[in-house]
Amino acid sequence: MSVLVVGMSHKSAPVSLLERVALDGPGVQKLIDDVTACEHVSEATVIATCNRLEIYADVDRFHGSVEDVSRLLVERAGERTEAMLPHLYVHYDDGAVSHLFQVVAGLDSMALGEGQILGQTRDALSTGQEVGSVGPALNSLFQQALRVGKRARAETDIDRVAPSLVTAALDRNPHAADLAGKRVLVLGAGAMAGLATATVSRRGAESVTVANRTAGNADRLAGEYGARAAQLTELEAELALADVVVSCTGAAGVLVTAPMVAAANPDGRPMALIDLALPHDIDPAVADLPGVLLTNLAELAAELRDSDAGREVQAVRSIVTQEVAAFLAARRQASVTPTVVALRSMATSVVDAEMERLAGRLPDLDEAARAEVLHTVRRVADKLLHQPTVRVKELANEDGAVSYAAALAELFALDPEAVTAVTRPEGLS
Repeated sequence: MSVLVVGMSHKSAPVSLLERVALDGPGVQKLIDDVTACEHVSEATVIATCNRLEIYADVDRFHGSVEDVSRLLVERAGERTEAMLPHLYVHYDDGAVSHLFQVVAGLDSMALGEGQILGQTRDALSTGQEVGSVGPALNSLFQQALRVGKRARAETDIDRVAPSLVTAALDRNPHAADLAGKRVLVLGAGAMAGLATATVSRRGAESVTVANRTAGNADRLAGEYGARAAQLTELEAELALADVVVSCTGAAGVLVTAPMVAAANPDGRPMALIDLALPHDIDPAVADLPGVLLTNLAELAAELRDSDAGREVQAVRSIVTQEVAAFLAARRQASVTPTVVALRSMATSVVDAEMERLAGRLPDLDEAARAEVLHTVRRVADKLLHQPTVRVKELANEDGAVSYAAALAELFALDPEAVTAVTRPEGLS
């Protein structure tokens, strides 16, 4: 069995599409039920957040399962398949493990390092356990992922990277370094927008306005910091009132165009535009307008790479790389364990059968002699099996580990049912 991930996030899909596939608690359970009903799926759960919907499934084959699972997301979006597919991503087996560990460590979040994803991943595991859709494979994977997420935050300051990004962007833009008396417009209401709103409020902005596609989310974020809420339909009017604009919606296509900014700032007054979205929200051409200074992620990348924030990201990437390698090595070794156990069980059966035959041929053999013979035969069997079982475990960490275990089973004519029984969870048949 192998793990399959099919999903979409702020990196692959526009906010409007993510909103259409957003799920509440019952919706998550319904999706899990639909996934587990797919022909090639044995286990499943779902990570559902405001900017991420990912299905995790343990499958017995890639083709077939990826088509069925992808179809479920397409149906929920109400889009044509060809329109949806560019927004979906797929990770399989080793890639799925790596992706989940990066997600839980905060490396795939809109606000790098944010801690909410830990709880959301824990909720995904708990939901799957409650409905009975999570078995040994996903339970092991998610438990380890949660440990990776905790380790990343315990050993690094990854949770401070996103606030550092906002601060660095403001400091880098001369029109935004000092916010005293400035009117700030924040576009978006997600984790990064929350950090931006908190930062500009703390740095003494005269006024803060939060504009978002969904009014309720704008109201919520604005309410937390005493800001004013607005909708993106009012964007042109809000731009005319702003001295500093911080955009982090990640919407599809450009949100703030050069003509829009030119109309909002006809006199060329000092205006800072800060684009923290990926893909970008602000047309790079605004940098050519009088009075406008644009700061975006591309400009910050080199600077942050050598900063404390950049070092924290690299440290977490190193932790994730180590943990992925360790998990995959343990999983490969575990994959040969049933074969090794079945082989030793077969050897024990052969020894027992031969001792019974000996008892029939030598009924007068005393107990002491019988015990010595039994001890000797068992030692012979153990010595004969020792090298093959040690080598197959060593080879489990190399490419072709599954074929080595299969070859061992074939060479010794092991009963496939005996091998399967070693890993079958108690109570399942």
